[in-house]
Amino acid sequence: MKLIGMLDSPFVRRVAISMRLLGLPFEHAAISVFRGFDAFQQINPVVKAPTLICDDGNVLMDSTLMLIYAEVLAGRSLMPSMAARLTRELRLIGLALAACEKTAQIVYERGLRPAEKRHQPWVDRVSGQLDAACRELDRELAYSPLDVSADGICQSGITAAVAWTFMQSLLPEVAPAAGFPHLAAHAAAAEQLAVFQAIPCDDAITLPAR
Repeated sequence: MKLIGMLDSPFVRRVAISMRLLGLPFEHAAISVFRGFDAFQQINPVVKAPTLICDDGNVLMDSTLMLIYAEVLAGRSLMPSMAARLTRELRLIGLALAACEKTAQIVYERGLRPAEKRHQPWVDRVSGQLDAACRELDRELAYSPLDVSADGICQSGITAAVAWTFMQSLLPEVAPAAGFPHLAAHAAAAEQLAVFQAIPCDDAITLPAR
């Protein structure tokens, strides 16, 4: 398998970390949807990161769909099997992914749209949604912290951590660490794990094949 995309994307990074934890070998091509648009388009005409090229040649998009496929290949899951635990797991993942999406929207608005065409009410709205997602995550983690051990971390723990690191790398002023201490502490602990350190939030990194 071959994973296409930059590791500064939380969507690419959550797939890479999860596949490593599941023991699945894969190649990684650090191709940017911006700087490497033409090269990416040759692999996936939709130019969406992450992209996963399966061993049978099929091309998958969307990190969550890739993880469904990865878990079938691995024969085990990073998600709980009991319904009562699964609903909370899915809620946490949804909040973390929403935070990632809202962060990306703000970054694109600031970085891609000309200053004279930026719409501040839209930025304010999206910033409010980002704040709400972080507050809900922080509240959930204050109530019941997630396992951040190498053997016990689950998909919600992975996704919450990569989401927070992504936010802090790009918009620390929008989501200040002091405002979300439990989320920040969770991410700090997860980033100390060997698998997180081997797959950093860094667009200069290309992972060696394993």
